[in-house]
Amino acid sequence: MAADQAGEKTQDATPHRREQAREKGQVAYSQDLGSAALLIVGVMLLRYRGGHIFETAGSFMRYQLSTVESLSPDSTDAIALSQKMVGTIGMSLLPVLGFLVLAGVVSSVFQTGFLFVPSRLMPDFQRLSPASGLKRIVSLSGAVKLGFGMFKVAIVSIVAATVLYLRHEEIIYASSLAASELGVMMIDITLSTALWIGIALFTLAILDFAYQKWKHEQDMKMTQQEVRDEMKDLQGDPQVIARRRAVQRQMALNRMSDQVPQADVIVTNPTELAIAIQYVPEEMAAPVVVAKGAGVVAQKIRRLALENNIPVVERKPLAQSLYKEVEVGHPIPDESYAAVAEVLAYVYQLKGKKMPNAA
Repeated sequence: MAADQAGEKTQDATPHRREQAREKGQVAYSQDLGSAALLIVGVMLLRYRGGHIFETAGSFMRYQLSTVESLSPDSTDAIALSQKMVGTIGMSLLPVLGFLVLAGVVSSVFQTGFLFVPSRLMPDFQRLSPASGLKRIVSLSGAVKLGFGMFKVAIVSIVAATVLYLRHEEIIYASSLAASELGVMMIDITLSTALWIGIALFTLAILDFAYQKWKHEQDMKMTQQEVRDEMKDLQGDPQVIARRRAVQRQMALNRMSDQVPQADVIVTNPTELAIAIQYVPEEMAAPVVVAKGAGVVAQKIRRLALENNIPVVERKPLAQSLYKEVEVGHPIPDESYAAVAEVLAYVYQLKGKKMPNAA
């Protein structure tokens, strides 16, 4: 049973696993989303910018045809004419091409964020293998893509037929229109149909992106063994880590066993915290915390204090403040000096000694 559970991918992907997959370009991505966005943007640009493009191209052609007699068959004139044509028409197409590029970039960034994977630009000859291609086709993923493709064809056909049906009266009476009016109507119907097809494809692309995201999450899931192996690779063997921590705790306890007997007083909370304070006026500008701990460590400090006849004084606010703010080996802060001095004075009074003056 345990072996079966260890082989099931029931654990969500760790951040390290996600980062590795992202570096390899393995992210949720729908090609249909970018294609649909380009179609919609392209149709809208043609609708609002197409007239200017056609007018520019027509004006250029009329001008060139009106001056055809002055042209010579020289190659220099041909090159100059080509350059002028490319420059004139290219400038009118530049905003359209710019918006199309922007739409493609935005659709990609929306899905994957800013991602650059140079390895994906390298040719993968394994994808040229007929066996690999057949394996991709004859698979669950291939069947889903085929079914979704047939569904898209059906949706596009229905949308196109619906748009044309709604405008069938215009199409029937088109024969009575002049050539210019007929051209305008055909362009309008074509762009309207393409726009509605683009909207339908964009809606399907959103659903496809949601499916790709879900599938990516399922593929990224890990088994419990994979999670343990990753933790071992990143942090080391858990058993080794546990032994190392045990050794560190023992070393800390050993140091504490040496430091606590040198303390002048132990400030407690009363049972949860214990802070050992030492003050040697000839060597220290202020009292120093030589040991501190909570829980079991605090019990160890109090036991050492009893064994070495070191006074234990309960001061809850002072113990909490020193435990949070002062590291072992550091002097107490100025704001705690008065409270610590009061405790030290009380300890020296118990011992019948005079409080030493600071150096």
